[in-house]
Amino acid sequence: MEKKLIIKGHDKNPFVKFWNWGWGIYYKNPEIWNYLIVGLLTTVVSLVTYFICTRTILDPSKELELQIANIVSWVFAVAFAYVTNRVFVFKSHDANIVAELSKFVGSRVASLIMDMAIMFVIVTLLSLSDVVGKIVSQVVVTIANYILSKLLVFNKKEKSSN
Repeated sequence: MEKKLIIKGHDKNPFVKFWNWGWGIYYKNPEIWNYLIVGLLTTVVSLVTYFICTRTILDPSKELELQIANIVSWVFAVAFAYVTNRVFVFKSHDANIVAELSKFVGSRVASLIMDMAIMFVIVTLLSLSDVVGKIVSQVVVTIANYILSKLLVFNKKEKSSN
């Protein structure tokens, strides 16, 4: 039973046409669209946390402080991402939250390593802006996180066989 927010009638109204077209696209694969929304919000949490750290107490030109800021932003983003992915994206009902959370954090550690490597290469080795590095890193990490979450953490086929 899908709840569709399609507006019946008024087929000539361009706003209604656009609205119905948008919901039609959404309902073809709501999981991916929900992940994009949650991923965008998670990226905002990560970036805001990172920039608060690097613009107040940590210096991104120092390799260790750059990575500390990266790790702090990762912790906040992972906490936010677990709850929102569980509830809104994958709609998990797994009763074993500890096991699910462990798999989620484990998969995110893999993407943290990618994030740290990308930041090291872009900022430390190439001497580019940490802003450029963080944005590039977030795009790569968001894609990797979806794949890891879908395959390893919120795998519905695995859940149904238990």
